[in-house]
Amino acid sequence: MTAALPAGAAPVPAARAAARAAALLRAAGPPRLSWAVAAATLCVCVPSGGGGGDGVQVTAADVAGAAVVALAALAAWLRGARVPRALPLAFAPLLVALTASTVCSQDVAASLPGYVRVVQIFVLVPVAVVLAVRDRDDLAVVLGAVVAVGTFEAGFGAWQAATGTGASIGGRTVRAVGTFGATDVMAMATVAGFATIVAAAVAAARPGRARAAACAVLAVLGAGLLLALSRGSWIAVGAGVLIVLTLSDPRAALRTVLCAGAAATVLVGGFGLGSDGLKDRTLSIASSVDAPDRSVSDRYDLWGTAVAIWRDHPVTGVGVKNFPEFRDTYAPLGLSGASETDDPTHGYRRQPLLSPHNEYLLVLSEQGVLGLAGFLLLFGALVRGLALRRDRTDPAWLLGAGLLGSLAINFWYADLGGPTCTLTAVMIGAVAARALRADLAPGAAGTAGAPAAAA
Repeated sequence: MTAALPAGAAPVPAARAAARAAALLRAAGPPRLSWAVAAATLCVCVPSGGGGGDGVQVTAADVAGAAVVALAALAAWLRGARVPRALPLAFAPLLVALTASTVCSQDVAASLPGYVRVVQIFVLVPVAVVLAVRDRDDLAVVLGAVVAVGTFEAGFGAWQAATGTGASIGGRTVRAVGTFGATDVMAMATVAGFATIVAAAVAAARPGRARAAACAVLAVLGAGLLLALSRGSWIAVGAGVLIVLTLSDPRAALRTVLCAGAAATVLVGGFGLGSDGLKDRTLSIASSVDAPDRSVSDRYDLWGTAVAIWRDHPVTGVGVKNFPEFRDTYAPLGLSGASETDDPTHGYRRQPLLSPHNEYLLVLSEQGVLGLAGFLLLFGALVRGLALRRDRTDPAWLLGAGLLGSLAINFWYADLGGPTCTLTAVMIGAVAARALRADLAPGAAGTAGAPAAAA
């Protein structure tokens, strides 16, 4: 018989294994919240069920984003981490302006859900991403998830266009929309556009295998973007990529523009590829000024409506989410009340036009000059941070410059909404982390796992 161990004693091998596991955990440090941000990014691909109502659409990515905010707040409290001094200076003016416009809203109850939504996109999730990104490895995890989501959606969209299972345009279901469906027809182009700018930044700054892999990913993303037939996305993403290439190597940017123009002329003009959709959408960009189609004409009418609303409510606007209530009062008689969508999954639907499709005018009409000032101050803080920590060989810095330029252009003819809101918030947070934290600049002395030093 073996002697029984004294009460409270543990076998020596088990005690050694426990001590070794504890040492490994201490060496690894606290868990990386960047993986939670990456998981929230991947949730963007989960189909939302084709909402399209006039309420706030809550998606799986929104729920995951809320979890990231909670985890980041808990981790910051437990670790006693200090935030960069520039962080509250960048985001506080927007929060104050938004709160003031909501308190002064023409319908406070209707504005409260919109208030929560805007705070989520432009304050809570971006700040949580800044806190979650402790070093450049964390930033790589987040941006890698963005590229993965964009590549998947672009590839799926290309398959939809090839098999005729996408959204309807011109009577044919060949428009690439990814997992989002026709009710969120712009979502796939948005996701692929973000991933394109990330991949372009890597290709511009990292030679060798990283550049080759980025170029292969860009080929898939480019196909998806073209087949999305989104004129606005083409312009915004093209501008973002051009900014990245110009800042990295102006001569490479010129060569890329010339090659892209030649390829487009030969493929679309010479061989007639995509003449039923791609060619028509491309030519319609030039005609949108003097001979706009119905969708562009409605957008111009919505812009004029937003300006008219702002003129009567210049300081704090009519309140978040209140544009639809005032639209018909100020809109011209020729404005269509809804747009039409159709795809094999959701069928034919008429979706009401609930915004002016211009982020600047939407903010101006709903939040007045006070709200617009808050947004511009946030944008200016990010631009200033990137300028102070400039490094043209850093993919994260190139990404920040390209993304801000792309968003600034895209907001002239589009606004935020739908299932990609959380992804947009993650991208803003990634740019804010690079712009506002000195320890994320290449060669900085920041230590992985250490609290963020005040920048």
